Amino acid sequence: MPTRTAHTAWNGTLEKGSGQVELTSSGAGTFEVSFPKRAAEDAGGTTSPEELIAAAHSSCYAMQLSALIGEAGGVPQSLDIRADVSLGPDDPGFKLTGITLTVRGEVDGLDAAGFARVAQAAKESCPVSKALTGVTITLDAALE
Repeated sequence: MPTRTAHTAWNGTLEKGSGQVELTSSGAGTFEVSFPKRAAEDAGGTTSPEELIAAAHSSCYAMQLSALIGEAGGVPQSLDIRADVSLGPDDPGFKLTGITLTVRGEVDGLDAAGFARVAQAAKESCPVSKALTGVTITLDAALE
């Protein structure tokens, strides 16, 4: 399996500095980062490690869920996955305080209970979930 790469160039102090994170492997883009905007309610056009983790988690979870739905005899018509990643204080510094995965799906061949079981299994077996075992991950999954 391949290794994927991102690169960040940072200038200045934590409080006054800023940087650019580049999605190097894909070439999909370069995005601004700054700590003041990371800690603010309004991101002001910049991304953050938490948003990048949310993107990684929601996309990885979508892939894992679609695979497990198929293994369970279902056919996913559409899956809508949102990952909310929270940052909070720690001693010292900061930490991820929680991740909430919200899933809504249109699935043929599974009832609500079957979908809930598969959704939970996907949460536990998604590679990004496995990497984030130090963070509480909650799941809200339902069929539409």
